[in-house]
Amino acid sequence: MLLHPRPFRRYNPLRHTQRTIALFWAPLAATWVMMAAEGPFLAAMIARMPGPEFNLGAYGVAFALAILIEAPVIMLMSAATSLVKDRNSYLKMRNFSRGLILGTTLLLLIVLVPGVYRWLTETLLQLPAEVADLTYGALWFFLPWPSAIGYRRFLQGVLIRAGKTRLVAMGTLIRLLAMTVAALLGYLLLDIPGAWVGGLALGTGVTVEAIAARFMAAETVRGLLTEEGDAEYTGRTVTYRAIATFYLPLALTSLIGLTIQPLLTFFMGRSVSPVESLAVYPVVHSLSFFFRSVGFAYQDAAIALIGERFEHYRELRRFCFTLGAVTTAGLGLVAFTPLFQLWFTVLSGLTPELTSFALIPARIIVPLPFLSVLLSFQRAILVEGRRTQHITWASVIEVTTVAVLFLTLGFRFEVVGATAAFTAFLGGRLLSTIYLAPGCASVLRESLRGSA
Repeated sequence: MLLHPRPFRRYNPLRHTQRTIALFWAPLAATWVMMAAEGPFLAAMIARMPGPEFNLGAYGVAFALAILIEAPVIMLMSAATSLVKDRNSYLKMRNFSRGLILGTTLLLLIVLVPGVYRWLTETLLQLPAEVADLTYGALWFFLPWPSAIGYRRFLQGVLIRAGKTRLVAMGTLIRLLAMTVAALLGYLLLDIPGAWVGGLALGTGVTVEAIAARFMAAETVRGLLTEEGDAEYTGRTVTYRAIATFYLPLALTSLIGLTIQPLLTFFMGRSVSPVESLAVYPVVHSLSFFFRSVGFAYQDAAIALIGERFEHYRELRRFCFTLGAVTTAGLGLVAFTPLFQLWFTVLSGLTPELTSFALIPARIIVPLPFLSVLLSFQRAILVEGRRTQHITWASVIEVTTVAVLFLTLGFRFEVVGATAAFTAFLGGRLLSTIYLAPGCASVLRESLRGSA
């Protein structure tokens, strides 16, 4: 059973203030912000290369497929933060992570088999031929992506558990620098399409970050390997079966949730203005992701800080609502002021026609950053309460809502594909957070009874 694991060197002061929470969360937020900056940077570069519409669309499709394939490893950071506490739990989680890494890499190789790829892009997604050809080349550059992401997320979870969040941010800074160098080399020296430059840059960045994580976590890992733990909490507590039972709902959550981008890509390819919608989707999504990213960081921070009996819940809840309000206000400032033209036309390099396509979607998704922070906090509560199955069902509800809303708006009412996509995205996220509210309340009530 994994109901109440004993912490090992867990960063958890007796009392939290908004300042201590912010200091712990800030490096993780910086990590996500730096990753969020990759999208706008690469989209702006691709937009300035030949064939921007097709290359932006291909880059968006390749990125969506790569994210979907790596879905099973995404929650390794949260799992390691919650479970790794001694030699036994570290070794079991490490081996479990290696199995996931191998499986996701093999899956990407299968997708790259020409016959499989043609069925996926021509029969299933029905992409324009130009976009499908560019996407295939970009996916080869994404080949290191699943293994590098899984490996570094596992090690970063170990670092977060030990309170070393600054090292996590440092690793991402190294990734950003490596990505930038690779992108500039591809842009200036290599005669390859823009979509391929994007894949080359991201593949290089995550690989370098994974190598850096290995060295940064070395001291912490050595400490774990010398910590045998009490007999009560070692071998009988953490088994592969127990880890799988805990992790499977989290993996399904990532897999289900990350089908949203490929699903919307599939729908937009058949909707009103398909090429324009596919071109602006990664640009608008990158803007939204930039403001939502700090909310993603809050999940692992809350897991590490909330306490074994949720004794720090109130302080973290206050920080959650403050952070959500600030990030949503930031996105609104860009979407409803002249900063919109600056971002999309000047910085992102979109043509005036594509910028007009992006206006309405960008304004529709203004509430998303607040909902992202709230969802991260809800997930943290459920992970610590060992109710991960609720997280999976919330993702099912979100994806189902996205599909129904897009089918209604995009096909029945013939709304422009990008507008229908982001409206559906917002609706799905809203229903997901509503569904999780009772489960979180139940976990908190049980924790109060247990501490009484």
